[in-house]
Amino acid sequence: MRNPLLVLSLLALSACANQAAKPVAVTPAASSSTNVAQKGMTMGEIIAASKTSEWRTLDPENLLVMQTARGTLVIELANAFAPEHVKNLKALAREGYFDGLAITRSQDNFVVQWGDPNAEDDAKRKPIKTARSTLPSEFEIPISSTSDFTKLPDFDGYAPEVGFSNGFPVGRDPAAGLVWPAHCYGAVGAGRDVAVESGSGAELYAVTGHAPRQLDRNISIVGRIVAGIEVLSVSARGPAPMGFYDKPELRTQITSVKLGSDLPAAERPALEALRTDSASFIAIIEARRNRRDDWYKRPAGYIDLCSVPLPVRALIFAL
Repeated sequence: MRNPLLVLSLLALSACANQAAKPVAVTPAASSSTNVAQKGMTMGEIIAASKTSEWRTLDPENLLVMQTARGTLVIELANAFAPEHVKNLKALAREGYFDGLAITRSQDNFVVQWGDPNAEDDAKRKPIKTARSTLPSEFEIPISSTSDFTKLPDFDGYAPEVGFSNGFPVGRDPAAGLVWPAHCYGAVGAGRDVAVESGSGAELYAVTGHAPRQLDRNISIVGRIVAGIEVLSVSARGPAPMGFYDKPELRTQITSVKLGSDLPAAERPALEALRTDSASFIAIIEARRNRRDDWYKRPAGYIDLCSVPLPVRALIFAL
């Protein structure tokens, strides 16, 4: 039986499909410390007033549903930015590779990692059956491969320009014609060794601390957690170096990882995300750059890429 629970999650989104590339610039409203009395709409009010057409339904074929002993989380896959990794993750999920593995690491203010605790032991390592064991890196892609771009007006130290493309926070280099997803809170990446082609998606991590943007263009980002981030963010910090769990009993077991489209219809997470090229999303950016709700006395007039909320609202059925 379906058990509806309405949720609003401020996490990142993924591809806005089949749109022509069209940069959209956010125009800052005139603001200073002298106009703090000027009231604008809050983010909640903007969302409440948004149009149905400004939201998109997340495709179950592009969602990974990860069930653990502590709860369930949902990952939207970044097919536009890492198509080979996404294809491999679907193969890993469909062969049941992650089932029975574990959360192996939680490093304070950094990441939570999961995969095979015996990955370094040839005799005990879980075999990969149908998926590929290594993949070429997918650190960046041509700008022409993306469908839209909403540009932030503020300076960023990690990229010539930043904003949102295909629903993800991104950095861009127009001169080089390249774009890449950013390591914001909730971003999911594919772990690798020193060699750039040493990852496959069998070892994954999610950002659970301050955005480690120095990782941008060094690891393939494969998705973004859109529901259940608390399953990872409240994980006890691992006592071993880099936050690894040095005892099996400290790890959280992964019950299963399945593609949303492979679940029975009644168990699929039904999520919709505010389009990052919509007028309402642009209004949210400006509302957060210059907070005018009663508690704030001095609008900042600035926001960094990873501080922009990305609304996802959903009717999630009990899994």
